[in-house]
Amino acid sequence: MRKPILISGIQPTGKLHLGNYLGALKNFVDLQNSGKYQCYFFIADMHALTENPNPKDLQKNTIDLMASFLAARLNPKKSTLFIQSQISAHLQLYEILGPLTPVSELLRMTAFKEKVIQTLKLKEGQIFTREDFERAVDESNFGLAAYPVLMTADIILYDAKFVPVGRDQLQHLELARTLVRKFNNKYGKTFTEPKPLLTKVPRLMSLDDSTKKMAKSRPAGCLFMDDSPAIIRQKLTRATTDSGKEIKYDVKNKPGVSNLLLIYSELSGKSVSTIEKMYVGKGYAEFKKDLAEVIIRALRPFQERKKKLKPAEIKKVLAVGNKKANTVASKKINEVKRKIGLLI
Repeated sequence: MRKPILISGIQPTGKLHLGNYLGALKNFVDLQNSGKYQCYFFIADMHALTENPNPKDLQKNTIDLMASFLAARLNPKKSTLFIQSQISAHLQLYEILGPLTPVSELLRMTAFKEKVIQTLKLKEGQIFTREDFERAVDESNFGLAAYPVLMTADIILYDAKFVPVGRDQLQHLELARTLVRKFNNKYGKTFTEPKPLLTKVPRLMSLDDSTKKMAKSRPAGCLFMDDSPAIIRQKLTRATTDSGKEIKYDVKNKPGVSNLLLIYSELSGKSVSTIEKMYVGKGYAEFKKDLAEVIIRALRPFQERKKKLKPAEIKKVLAVGNKKANTVASKKINEVKRKIGLLI
């Protein structure tokens, strides 16, 4: 019996950090090794264009991210690993789906609104007006608004039945399901309607500000997968804690310590309650010192494997993966073109 197809991708927008790893890459490896799925994992370099990256940075980040895929133990013998831009069918299907997509649906997407709000660069506590928001929408790029259409093409080209997502991506996936139904109703059964595979995504917060999500834009509060032991110890020493001395998971009253406990739990495999008991009567300094060592030990195998990877090895994996993905995607896009009248 053929295994159901599963697909997902990560944007090459900078160095991989712990939030990216725990929220996506670690889960990819677990899904691959479950033996339940036929897996496709790709580098979403065309999605990264919405941030207008420097071309050299984009190329460098793309290769570095594939190295991280391999160092995290995504196995090209078990999964198809490829680069989105190298499969021309993605853009072709994106253009075909465009006329089926209401602009109003795209502008209602929560992720789009959040990106627009970020461009306002609000100061702490600052309130923005409707006029401010509408101006920011007018100045935002088309690619940002149309992101869910390209995401839909990424998924349905491969007849993926499952897409591992956090709850913040459910709205995008629902649009993909809607577009599949529209296309199938108009042109006949062509695409598989994808289903979400809800994953537990730990929401890691910045080490220097527990009110903000861990992000590359705040390097001092971000734990990068390639950080050296010295840098990790330094960042943990400076990590924000809370008033009082108790090491307890309480997101509302102790967000800083709760964030550190979550990191400790995810990397050690110990429950939060077990860790709390380990540090009864102990101070923040000892807890942060121990956590730094937990992180260093957890990242060491990844870092060692990544250092051993040679550029030629990475390119070989990509050549094989791109070829496999292109074979599948080309067959599907030709089927689509015939049905809509673009192939004679």
